[in-house]
Amino acid sequence: MNSKKTKVLFMIPYLLWIILFVILPILLILWYSITDSSQHLTLVNFEEFFTNGTFLRMMLNSFWYAFLITLVTLIISYPAAYYLTRMKNQQLWLLLIILPTWINLLLKAYAFIGLLSNSGLVNQFLGLFGISPVNILFTDFAFMFVATYIEIPFMILPIYNAIKEINPVIIQASEDLGASKWQTFKYVLWPLSWPGVESGIQAIFIPSLSLFMLTRLIGGNRVITLGTAIEEYFMTTMNWNMGATIGVILIILMVAVMILTGSKIKRKKVEL
Repeated sequence: MNSKKTKVLFMIPYLLWIILFVILPILLILWYSITDSSQHLTLVNFEEFFTNGTFLRMMLNSFWYAFLITLVTLIISYPAAYYLTRMKNQQLWLLLIILPTWINLLLKAYAFIGLLSNSGLVNQFLGLFGISPVNILFTDFAFMFVATYIEIPFMILPIYNAIKEINPVIIQASEDLGASKWQTFKYVLWPLSWPGVESGIQAIFIPSLSLFMLTRLIGGNRVITLGTAIEEYFMTTMNWNMGATIGVILIILMVAVMILTGSKIKRKKVEL
């Protein structure tokens, strides 16, 4: 009985946190999305979203940028994670990878503004070769570059853990049986490391759908996503009902992505 009471006692702060900061905010957003400015029930906000081409383009832009960020991050992170498992002093290298995540996102964004602006270090370096100032900041490239840099640690770590768990004997057996490096990667390494890739995709793609700070500070007005639309409706036009509607749709999209990328097949251990 005492153990049960202790468990319940320890669960109370957790449940209060979940109710106050997760469930109630979602219910509040849902309420605003199905009401108008006069607090009357209506679905006009959802109707406007799905009939307005601007909102649909923003949704497609959000998916497109999230896909590109995830793809570029995966292409860079998988080889890095693989070679990291073969290196000495792995804990030191992991620490160096994790360190940038300890810095506030806003500080990193302003640091890149200083680097990529027309008077920044990058253009000063290009000036040494007689290249006139290049407009790097407020471009799609700048947004993609900064977003990829910020998200890379969250892709490397799960892939590194997945590859680290693979028994090296399995890789050696594949090579002993005459498989090429590509065949070993395709039929052995990639399938066994897929749980880590899957976790990395979820950790990158889902947050990338709702980016708004980087789209403003790094992308300027060229990069418009659902995240920037939510900020616009809540902070500028003060149309909380439409902003909440976009938020609800974004939550539904995120849940759908989690379900689609969720693994239904349990990984089986290979014993040799």
